[in-house]
Amino acid sequence: MSTVVSGLKASGQSPTWRAATRLLHNRSFLIGAGLVLAIALMALFADALAPFDPLRNSFRTRLLAPDERYWFGTDHFGRDILSRVIFGARISLTIGILTALLTGIAGTLIGATAGFFRPLDNPVMRLMDALMAFPAILLAIAVAAVLGASVTNVIIALAIATTPHTARIVRASVLVVREQEFVLAARALGASETRLLFRHVLPNALGPLIVRLTYVFATAILAEAALSFIGVGPPPPAPSFGSIIAQGRDFIAEAPWITIFPGLAIIISVLGLNLLGDGLRDVLDPRMRS
Repeated sequence: MSTVVSGLKASGQSPTWRAATRLLHNRSFLIGAGLVLAIALMALFADALAPFDPLRNSFRTRLLAPDERYWFGTDHFGRDILSRVIFGARISLTIGILTALLTGIAGTLIGATAGFFRPLDNPVMRLMDALMAFPAILLAIAVAAVLGASVTNVIIALAIATTPHTARIVRASVLVVREQEFVLAARALGASETRLLFRHVLPNALGPLIVRLTYVFATAILAEAALSFIGVGPPPPAPSFGSIIAQGRDFIAEAPWITIFPGLAIIISVLGLNLLGDGLRDVLDPRMRS
């Protein structure tokens, strides 16, 4: 009897409530969300958490090993690495968030247009295929080199590099949803094509996009580190995870802590985002549910 009652209660729950319940019971999602939240809070409250000014030079304290005063040591300008990592999280996460946002908007518009309006499918997706022929990091390097080294240009370069794959994912989801019976029924009742797309198709095709954007976020953090390492990332002295590593590469033998700690920050950030994406995929993809 209790099993029947619990089944009736479960069947009466809204889809949103059931999805939230599954997320709260998904270990990957909880661990990933915890790591990402910790990094986000560190970036948000960097002014209060950082023990020193991340841009302050002091040649008397240059290349000090980690101790009770400088927990992560200092770099070749005497700047506190812990403070630079904390403030670097703000820049790196900003690049990741804005890259994911721009990629989501552009990829959704392009993929939805190609998947829903069939005459536009072939020309639009051939353009995306042409962009996907280049490795994303090489395309980002080329765009960043043309535009110049700045945070804004890095975001634009990474958004251009990650949009084609995102558009293909959205297009595939739209192609499936647009043939569902509820969409055909809405069209038979006289709904306009625009209303069908934005009211019925897109809301039911966003699951794969949400998962994709978590990986774009992680990819953007890694790509920013790569761009900074070759000199086309955010310009110094502004700290980001990648720029701190790039500035410490000449001292890696005598002061390895300059590169170790921002490298660990990148690992924790990317690991958290990947676990978050895996958890979302397990919940949002019906094929992954047990």
